[in-house]
Amino acid sequence: MNLLHDLLGAPDPGPFALLRREGSEHLEVLRGPLSTVARLADIPLPEHADGDEAGPRTLALVPYRQLAERGFDRIDDGTPLACLTVESYDRIPLDEALAALPDTVPDVTDLGFDIDDAAYRELVSTVLRDEIGHGAGSNFVIHRTARAHTDADPRLLAGAALRRLISGERGVYWSFLVHIPGEGGRTLVGASPERHVSVDDGLVMMNPISGTLRHRDLAPGPDGRETLLSFLSDRKEINELSMVLDEELKMMAVVAQRGGQVLGPYLKHMTHLTHTEYLLAGRTDLDVRDVLRETMFAPTLTGSPIENAARVIARYETTGRAYYAGVLALLGRDADGRQTLDAPILFRCADIAADGTIAVKAGATLVRDSTPDGEVAETHAKAGGVLTALGLRTAPAAHSAADIKELAADPAVRATLLARNERLSRFWLTERAPEPVTGLLVGRTALIVDAEDTFTGMLGHVLRSLGMRVTVQPTTALGGLSSYDLVVAGPGPGDPGDDTDPRVAALGRVVEERLSRRAPLLGVCLGHQVLSRRLGLPMHRRDVPYQGLPCDIDLFGVTRRVGFYSTFTAVATARTLPTAYGELQLSIEDGTGFVHALRGPGFAGVQFHPESVLTEHGPELLTELVTGIFTPAAVA
Repeated sequence: MNLLHDLLGAPDPGPFALLRREGSEHLEVLRGPLSTVARLADIPLPEHADGDEAGPRTLALVPYRQLAERGFDRIDDGTPLACLTVESYDRIPLDEALAALPDTVPDVTDLGFDIDDAAYRELVSTVLRDEIGHGAGSNFVIHRTARAHTDADPRLLAGAALRRLISGERGVYWSFLVHIPGEGGRTLVGASPERHVSVDDGLVMMNPISGTLRHRDLAPGPDGRETLLSFLSDRKEINELSMVLDEELKMMAVVAQRGGQVLGPYLKHMTHLTHTEYLLAGRTDLDVRDVLRETMFAPTLTGSPIENAARVIARYETTGRAYYAGVLALLGRDADGRQTLDAPILFRCADIAADGTIAVKAGATLVRDSTPDGEVAETHAKAGGVLTALGLRTAPAAHSAADIKELAADPAVRATLLARNERLSRFWLTERAPEPVTGLLVGRTALIVDAEDTFTGMLGHVLRSLGMRVTVQPTTALGGLSSYDLVVAGPGPGDPGDDTDPRVAALGRVVEERLSRRAPLLGVCLGHQVLSRRLGLPMHRRDVPYQGLPCDIDLFGVTRRVGFYSTFTAVATARTLPTAYGELQLSIEDGTGFVHALRGPGFAGVQFHPESVLTEHGPELLTELVTGIFTPAAVA
């Protein structure tokens, strides 16, 4: 195929990209001029004109440093937001493309990880102890970089690696090669398993993937079935996926008109790994560039809550991420001129500089149940596919696709996977159409105070489903508290006892203002903790954080399944206490006195997240809580 030979071998072919998208039997070839822009809103997407064909218009390489658009911390390494304007578009049958791609990998020198295994173990331990252990968030992704060098033309190396990835990797969302020529240019080649976000005909979809089973751990025959069942039942793996599901639901709450509907869970089989995944779907009328902006970036590559995860990443990572954890976004138009977007996450890829320097970044998702050894092994596994394609690793023996599918089809495996949904919130698992709502809450106004946790977006959707008119304001721009029927002191990361934290201080002012006027108030998570302190309850930091943890609790005499994302908790010695604001009723854990919830005349607080997918009956629970705030006699 002369086109591929020219692109990979001609002296100056200009910018180009080769894409093999999921399920396609063609290799797409995109060529055109390259430009850089400052903001996502500046990505070129020409208007549709009569006679224009449907298809891609721009391929954007969005670097991690673009988080600056949302005001989040990041190491600014100067990596550009680069846009290839598609002036030439070809589709080559896959078998012809594979025959034309180089079949020999040039020599590559392995330089090892920039952070060795021992140092990475220590880094994992530190983040678990000092960040998750102190309430900074529920999970964080900290990367390290496998380094290598080649004297060969980066395009030839990338072409040979792409051939191997397309031929050898199953379950890939996009296999890609993107070449940016010139001094300071680079060539990216990889196989991303994960769609970050897509928009087609107004349908927006996201695809949280988490949990990793290495196929080398699968024994042949019946023992492999038991290994897969054990993986699907592992609490760490379940919690890890649930946390990123909640985090992407927060994003869908912003970009989709009624939030996201959860589909799955599914198994995603690759050649050497199996992951668990969900799909999220919703309707949107936003410009696709705004969808990109509001979904920066995937929690599977950052953590949650995302804003504080960005701070933690900037604090612990010593170098910028370049394009790692960003997205490769293909923007276009359909036959009717509507905008389209297809954006995989940029990971599982090699970044080859013009001077032959190679970087393959890989990160582990650190959660409360993580072990340093396990996370070291995970980074090796995640980098392994690309390093194998570069000739730096020997591919382990792969289970056949038929063997893996046979295991996945086992009734016990399917039942164990589906059992993950049994206690999740039906609110997020079923399609929601607007329906007339009746009751005490219809038409009432609510202000949700966002202390840097966009769970507030999900909370807003649930309260709107109850008929309330909802506004969300950050702690940095609060105003008009007295004009709302209900104020929700919302969630956020941090230590509720740290009055120097601006978020905690702002929530304290909100709580004081509402209590002093006897105005309806609800506290959620951090807001609940600040309310608890104001009511005289001491705070306790849990020895084991309750991050992304579903629990059955006694909530004022009724057993409820709720989702916790907390490290701190209030403590009480009795279930009723007098306060300056009336008698306080408490839902506490037997034996420890840990406070799950509280309520009094015109106010209530919950340590858990009623809006979380982990809270089984969230809308019903919120209805009871908020109705009780407006009619305190009903719960006296």
